[in-house]
Amino acid sequence: MLLADQLTVIIPAYNEEASIADTVRSVLGQTTVPARVIVVDDQSTDDTAALARAAGAEVVCPLENTGSKAGAQNLALDLVTTPYCMAIDGDTTLAPDAIELLMKPFEGDPALAAACGFVVPRHVSTMWERGRYVEYLLSFTFYKPTQDYYGNPLISSGCFSAYRTDRLREAGGWSERTRAEDMDLTWTFYQAGHRVRFVPDAVCYPIEPHDLDFMSKQLRRWSHGFVQNVQLHWRGILRLPFLSTVVGIALFDAVVASLIYLIVLPLLAIVLEAPLLLLVYVIDVPAVLVPVLVGAWRRGEVGRALVSLPSFFVLRTVNGFYMLEALVTEVILRRPLLVYEKGH
Repeated sequence: MLLADQLTVIIPAYNEEASIADTVRSVLGQTTVPARVIVVDDQSTDDTAALARAAGAEVVCPLENTGSKAGAQNLALDLVTTPYCMAIDGDTTLAPDAIELLMKPFEGDPALAAACGFVVPRHVSTMWERGRYVEYLLSFTFYKPTQDYYGNPLISSGCFSAYRTDRLREAGGWSERTRAEDMDLTWTFYQAGHRVRFVPDAVCYPIEPHDLDFMSKQLRRWSHGFVQNVQLHWRGILRLPFLSTVVGIALFDAVVASLIYLIVLPLLAIVLEAPLLLLVYVIDVPAVLVPVLVGAWRRGEVGRALVSLPSFFVLRTVNGFYMLEALVTEVILRRPLLVYEKGH
């Protein structure tokens, strides 16, 4: 069993006074309590540092803002002396046994570099939170377990993942060369011959964007990060059959599905005077509904999932717009997104 003195938890935080205390307390209240909990207060303009200290964390304050979550995490990584470390977002709380469960796969598997858990939005009230709730149920009930079965989860989620410290340092820590540092790190591990696992019983609860402004920032960062990582890693990915297939499908969906949803279907409906064509928008409802209801049933949240389902299709349409914008900006216009804009 993992000993408490073997793990350091890193929590990057910028203006997280509304949530940082809950995050720290959820870490310190675990069945496996880590040796250190380091909060990197990245030059917040609120009371993040004071609240983190009061909750029991060790707080590190850089002289100036590092510019990204990856930068803040790397600052703390230099202070880690334990064989394992964990990254948790400053707006994320954990189920009481989440750390214990997430660390179990590391026992007896020296090739394992990282492990990630199940993600469920903490608040499910607004349309955007409901859309993300259904999206996560679909991803973590169907896509992620399938990817884990074949040994290649697409991303070790940045909001809650554990690492072997030496493997993380060999990879250069969290890279700042893309806007999706968790995806970059995961694909770097695979190309180095390391393994990554998904642990569905280890559950975390991040605060997801509650309005279009916050959601837009997050979707823009994620979309550009995905395109940047494909451009960066495509040669190495081609050597990994299953991962290259998963990335290829995701890229196809980002390009073709987005074009169909946002441009082709509306134009055809207008030109052919056939509004029934718009029913294609929801043609895959059964394919979405089955895994979502399975995940919701396990959590006793079937009603919440059914009510939230329409929001998922709104979110998917908006996400398609940002994927196309990222592809045009990054690939055609050659104007990469360089600034990390916080959107939860």
